[in-house]
Amino acid sequence: MAASVARFAAMGTRVELHLFGCDDPAPLAAAKAAILSVEDALTIHRPSPATALNDALSSGGSAVVDDPLLFAALVQVDALWRETGGLFDPSLGDWSSLTMDRNGRRVSTSRPLALDFGGFGKGYALDHAVVALRAMGVSSALLSAGESSIAVLGPHPLGGGWPLAVPHPEDEGAWLVELELQDASLSISSTTGAGAAKPGRAAMVRPADGAIVAAPATAVAAAATGAEAEALSTALLVANPAARNRLRAAAPDSRFLFPHAAPVGAERALEPTA
Repeated sequence: MAASVARFAAMGTRVELHLFGCDDPAPLAAAKAAILSVEDALTIHRPSPATALNDALSSGGSAVVDDPLLFAALVQVDALWRETGGLFDPSLGDWSSLTMDRNGRRVSTSRPLALDFGGFGKGYALDHAVVALRAMGVSSALLSAGESSIAVLGPHPLGGGWPLAVPHPEDEGAWLVELELQDASLSISSTTGAGAAKPGRAAMVRPADGAIVAAPATAVAAAATGAEAEALSTALLVANPAARNRLRAAAPDSRFLFPHAAPVGAERALEPTA
C-alpha cells in the first residue's frame, strides 16, 4: 500500500503525519499548511492574533477578532468550557467573565484575563488537518502532535480500527489502557513523566481555585475531535472526585484517570477511577 509521511515542528512540539493509500504530496502539504495556520493564529509565543487579543483583554477591554481560526477556536472553547462545567478553561478560571458577540465577532471581558490555548491548540490543529485531508480524498491516516495528541482518519490500512496503547509514564513496558479508534482523536494529559518535566511546561492549574494540580496522575480521553479530547483530558486531570466521576460516567469507555504512586513523603490525593 502506498504511504507518505511528513515530520515537522509546530505548536511547540513534533508533528507527524502518516497517510496510507496515497503517495501524492499535495495532501501532506495541505495538512501541514492547516496545522501551521492554526499555530499562526493561536500561538502566544510570538506576535499573533491571539497575542493581540490578549493585549486587549489584559486591561479588561474588548476587541473585534478578525482572524477566523481564532474566533472559531474561541467559540469551540466556550462550548467545551460549558461541557466540562468550567474545568477546561484556557483563561485559568476567568472564562466566565468573557462574552462574545458572534455576529460582530467582538470579545469582551469584565476583568483582565489572558488566554493560553495549550494542548487545545494541538487538538484543534489536528482537527483542521483532518478536514484538509478529507477534502483531498485521503481515507486512511494517523496524525500525531507530540505523541500526546493523536487523530486517526478512516480505518487502519490493514482494516478495522486503529489499535492505540497508552504507555505508563514512569513504568517502561507497562500500558495504562488500550483502545481501538476510527475517525476519532485521543489526548493524554499527565502531571508526571518525561512530557510533564519538559523545560517551560506550564503546570496544570485547577480553574476553580487556581491551585496547581501536582498529584501524580494521567488522564486519557478519546472523542470525535482533537479539541474535545484535549479539553476532556485536561478536565479529568484537574477535577475533584465528584466532577471527575460525572465526566467519566458520560463515556466510561473513552475517559480515564490513572493515579500513580506518589513520591515518598508526598500526599496521595487521587483515588483509582480507571
